[in-house]
Amino acid sequence: MNTAINIRQLSHSFGNRAVLRNLSFSVTEGDLFIIIGPNGSGKTTLMRAIAGILKPQRGEMEIFGRQLSNYKRKEFARSVAFVPQGLPIDFPFTVAELILMGRAPYHSAFGIEQKKDYEIAKQAMRFTEVEQLAARKLDQLSGGEQQRVFIARAICQESQILLLDEPTASLDLAHQVRIMDLMEKLKTEKGVTVVMVSHDINLAAMYSDQLLLLRDGKIVCMGLPNEILNFSTLEETYNCKLLVDNSPLGNLPRVTVVPYKFLK
Repeated sequence: MNTAINIRQLSHSFGNRAVLRNLSFSVTEGDLFIIIGPNGSGKTTLMRAIAGILKPQRGEMEIFGRQLSNYKRKEFARSVAFVPQGLPIDFPFTVAELILMGRAPYHSAFGIEQKKDYEIAKQAMRFTEVEQLAARKLDQLSGGEQQRVFIARAICQESQILLLDEPTASLDLAHQVRIMDLMEKLKTEKGVTVVMVSHDINLAAMYSDQLLLLRDGKIVCMGLPNEILNFSTLEETYNCKLLVDNSPLGNLPRVTVVPYKFLK
């Protein structure tokens, strides 16, 4: 398989605080790659670096074998789409208009949409099941609906890589699974490489092809869920009491946090 993202010796600091420390890893094309780790481990900073928003102080990044710095802005947007955490919802646009903005990397200098742009936007809405919301504003939608709209806009870019920073945060259980099923569908039906940050270890275990565990800006380990989601690694990384057993859904690890009252 080809490599979609290759990172070598990536480091970044904010003032005297090192946030990323000599990270080296690669993401295989077509994988659902999930980054996990405690708060403050550098997950969002890493995603911003891959998205080209943050320029790391040291290290190299390649997208499909090309240095990030060699991409022009529109060309990069055709390769990588990013859905950050905590997106604003006070846009004075309808859902359909917002999703159509994903076609911006393909517009001429005049920025005029073509028939193909509208067709692709409609396809993205159908794929994410937001067609019925097309005429509504974002602040009229639920959290799960808003997240699917922003993902639809990213799909509208027709990028080969989709980056998402905690797309299931603050969503109820049904919407979490719906978003993760959508990521699986993107991977299998469209061949998109999906890289996302998640705080939900159990969701990550069920859906990921590869997991990357970060702590204090360093890679603790990387591999298949069964390889890295074990008691000793997780308890030390998250600094809390927990249990790891087999999920009733199959040969998958299941992580349960143990509240203090059960330790007495």
